[in-house]
This record gives sequence, C-alpha cells and structure tokens, in this order.
Amino acid sequence: MGLNEDVGLRLRALRRERDLSLSELSRRSRVGKGTLSELESGTRNPTLETLYALTTALGLPLSAVLSDLRPRDGSGPALPGVSGSAVTAVLLERYEDGAAVTDVFRISIAAGAVQESEGHVPGTQESLMVLAGTAVVGPPDDTRTAGPGASAHWRADAPHVYGAPDGDVQGILFVRYPPPGELAGGDGRGTVRDDG
Repeated sequence: MGLNEDVGLRLRALRRERDLSLSELSRRSRVGKGTLSELESGTRNPTLETLYALTTALGLPLSAVLSDLRPRDGSGPALPGVSGSAVTAVLLERYEDGAAVTDVFRISIAAGAVQESEGHVPGTQESLMVLAGTAVVGPPDDTRTAGPGASAHWRADAPHVYGAPDGDVQGILFVRYPPPGELAGGDGRGTVRDDG
C-alpha cells in the first residue's frame, strides 16, 4: 500500500472515531468534501497544507496521520516526504508523554518559495534548527531569520510562514502540541478544555 492509501485509511479512521461525517470535517477544515473523499479513498495525493488543515480540525498533531506508516521498531525504509507549496517534511519521530506530543520532521524549504501555514491547535509551538541555507520563519508580521547551526522558535497556533530567500534550506523542525488530554474532542477544533 502506498502513502496515499495509508494516509487515506488513517484519515477515515480518525474521522469516524470522532463520529464526524465527511461534510462536517469538510466544513471544519475548509477542505472540499470531494477532496476529502478522494483523500480517504487514496486516489488523491495529500499535500502538507491539506493534512495540517484536516488534523487541526480533528484536534490532532500531524503525526496522527503519518506515524502509523513506519514500523514501530524503526526498521524499514524512511517515510516518503509530504510536500506543500514550499516545504517538504519527513516525519522522523513522534514523542508523547504527559506534557506534550512532539513531532520531529526533517524538512526542506525550496529556494525562493514561501509557504503560508494556518495556525495549528491552540498551544502548539514550533522550533526549527537550520542545517543548511537561511530560513525566514514565524508569524508573517514578526519573522525570524536563522542560518546554518542557528534555530528559531515561534507560536504555531497562529498563521506562520516558511521561506528560503537565498537558496534551499535543510533543517529539523520540532512541532510541540499540548498533551492529548488537554485537547477538546467534542468539536474537533483543537480548543483547550477549561475544566475550572
């Protein structure tokens, strides 16, 4: 089974676990119902932007649709990258404990391109360690520039960008989500519970 089919099966299972119709997940994620149907059936290639829109609407980290694609013992080939308009990301690790869920990606940002990302679930933060090139990342009105060996950190629950103005960028991206117990499962919007 290929990436499209595996991601599609996982998306369908997560949607059904939350008792959401295709129409409701489409509405919450702002991803067309036809696109969502094609993704779930494995006939459409998932983009990074679309997968983030769907997992955010489900109140989940991106690794929720990617982590089951690799054998748990780490054996087997590396996962294929999922690409967006400027960024290609390969999930290296998913770490979960009581404090957070952290996704670790090997990313590349294409030279001269800029990718705009919608905010993820509330409380999400990102950190990029740049291996090569110069990255411009963070909120559109408060970007950070980081070169080889440097890092940048920003809130990722609001819109943010990834850019590579001077050539391709290679890096390691850490996406840290709040612990699963703090995410509301009721509306799937990723809101933080207020139990007080």
